[in-house]
Amino acid sequence: MNGHPTRDEDFDLYALGALEGDEELAIESHLATCASCAEKLAEARGRIALLALAAPQVAPSADLKQRLMQQVRAHEESNAERNAVTSVPERAPSRTPQHSPHETGRWWAAVLLPAGVVLAVATVLLWTENRQLDRELAALRGSAQQQQQQLERARDVVDMLESRDTVTVSLAQQPGMPAGAAHVLYNSKMGMLMYDGELAPAPAAKSYQLWLVPADGKPISAGVFNPVSGRADHWMMKLPQGIAAREFAVSLEPVGGMPQPTGPMVLIGPVS
Repeated sequence: MNGHPTRDEDFDLYALGALEGDEELAIESHLATCASCAEKLAEARGRIALLALAAPQVAPSADLKQRLMQQVRAHEESNAERNAVTSVPERAPSRTPQHSPHETGRWWAAVLLPAGVVLAVATVLLWTENRQLDRELAALRGSAQQQQQQLERARDVVDMLESRDTVTVSLAQQPGMPAGAAHVLYNSKMGMLMYDGELAPAPAAKSYQLWLVPADGKPISAGVFNPVSGRADHWMMKLPQGIAAREFAVSLEPVGGMPQPTGPMVLIGPVS
């Protein structure tokens, strides 16, 4: 394995002994040289140990014990009959075989150990599924948050369009500049601006920049954009509230825009 395991559950499966063949050899080879993954394996073994301790102890039923003992007796009696055909026994076999506590314990281990392994594997699978559900829930929360933001923007647009304080400013093409036209909706009390226009693509290494020119003070940048031929540009932007606008303008600036206008004005629209 040249890289880290891509699935966290691989460490749990390896700790349980559920990996086989190339997968087992690959993760063993990687663990020998990666301290980070070795630490993850130690954490996985710790989780498995806790799961084993947390699993309830289930005592086998009396019926199960009786059936197991009957199978043991039948097996031994069958062996005794085969031995009696070929040789004379030195002593008569006991009708009721006696089994040592060690043999009985091995039978209980044979019954309970697989059940414990199944329980541990099932717990790891449930843990993995829960992690997947957590990731899906996080994605749903992100989507819901995005939809909430879109809804809030839509409400802002409606409020702005319905407000009597909103003004519409038409921006006209200046002589010798790229062809285009646009208009701006602006509400100083809400501090909101909406641009809608279409311009020819900017020259190489240039961008268009929209400016709010206040009645007093320096121009305020209201967005940098690079039009695509045949496609209108549209956006909404929040600005400081209470700024009285004298005019809006679009200038041609270096790519990425400038703090203050430096290039020619392409579109200009006074606020009436």
